[in-house]
Amino acid sequence: MKTLRTTIPAIASTIIVMALLAAWPAAYAGTGNGAPSGPHYNLNIIGAKSTNCPATDGNGGNVIFVALKGDSDIFLQQGATFAVLDNNACTDGSASFQLPGPGTYTIWARVEGIPGGSGSLNTCATDPTTGGTICSTGTTLTIGTRDHGNKFQDVTTQLTTLCYIPTGSTTLTCVNIFNPSLQNYFWQYDNQGNKVLQLRFYPTP
Repeated sequence: MKTLRTTIPAIASTIIVMALLAAWPAAYAGTGNGAPSGPHYNLNIIGAKSTNCPATDGNGGNVIFVALKGDSDIFLQQGATFAVLDNNACTDGSASFQLPGPGTYTIWARVEGIPGGSGSLNTCATDPTTGGTICSTGTTLTIGTRDHGNKFQDVTTQLTTLCYIPTGSTTLTCVNIFNPSLQNYFWQYDNQGNKVLQLRFYPTP
């Protein structure tokens, strides 16, 4: 009986860990330069010259290619899991990424590469009233190779929230991505030399 009591908890713990790893495809990781520890999904946004872009759009994996210098749009699609749907924004200016609705995860970011690069990432969408594009006010993420000593920082608010003044209003309104008041949510990345922007998605406790 003594052996049975020690074995059952061990089996239960193993099952829980396996379930977490199945839901979060990146394997369990220890502390990583300021980021939390635990299961997470990695997304690497690679700044590339036009001669180094993929020949065609691709899906799967965890890499999106963007312009090394210039604007690229990463369109967001809501889904049950994290997935790259279109990995090439350095050829036609747009890529596509699937992720769950906000509230079940946090997002952490850092830039790696030769010092000197910089960039800004902003959450944007289409205003169904006017058909125009609006981008978030006051939540733009500005990040470069020297920011925070290249340590990860929590950027959940910047990448899941869009703050704007609706047509006919004077009040700043903030909504989460995929809120039906706006359409076609995307991240607008103005890259000025960042080689690798790393995003990590961690499940909330």
